[in-house]
Amino acid sequence: MREDPAERDGYLRFFYRGWRPTFVGRAWTRVYAFMVGQGLMPGVLVSLQTKDSQSGRLHAHVLVPIAFNGQRYLVSMLGEGSNWVKDIRATHGSAFLKRGRMHPVVLTEIPPDKRAPVLKAWCQVAKSGRRHLPVSYDAPLSAFEAIATDYPVFRIDAVPSTIGI
Repeated sequence: MREDPAERDGYLRFFYRGWRPTFVGRAWTRVYAFMVGQGLMPGVLVSLQTKDSQSGRLHAHVLVPIAFNGQRYLVSMLGEGSNWVKDIRATHGSAFLKRGRMHPVVLTEIPPDKRAPVLKAWCQVAKSGRRHLPVSYDAPLSAFEAIATDYPVFRIDAVPSTIGI
């Protein structure tokens, strides 16, 4: 199993172990996701609400969306094993973004060969999240191409409104 660079030093090792959130990390995420969802935290953050693939209950995850080439994207800083990635795949992309109001969205997974530019752009914004990537935020695009298969990227598409039809 590859090592999570964020576990090497600093406070993040208390929140993540083996690419998974710890008990402290899960508790903090619940509180933080609530505050982000209410719009009480910095505007760069959103609360992604996903249906748990096993229980069907909504779970909140704090993420940093990135705007790139006219589209918005979400990146899984914990890679393939992230719960929200599993939930999104199980629900065929159905989710909600919350920041004050809840908005239904469809997340479309981007193929690995198209992820590198988005990963690089995301690292410019997600200062805490980028610590999980084994490359520097200012590394050349080729370094991001080398790790792209390990970090899922999803395009955010709005669900068309059916009001008035």
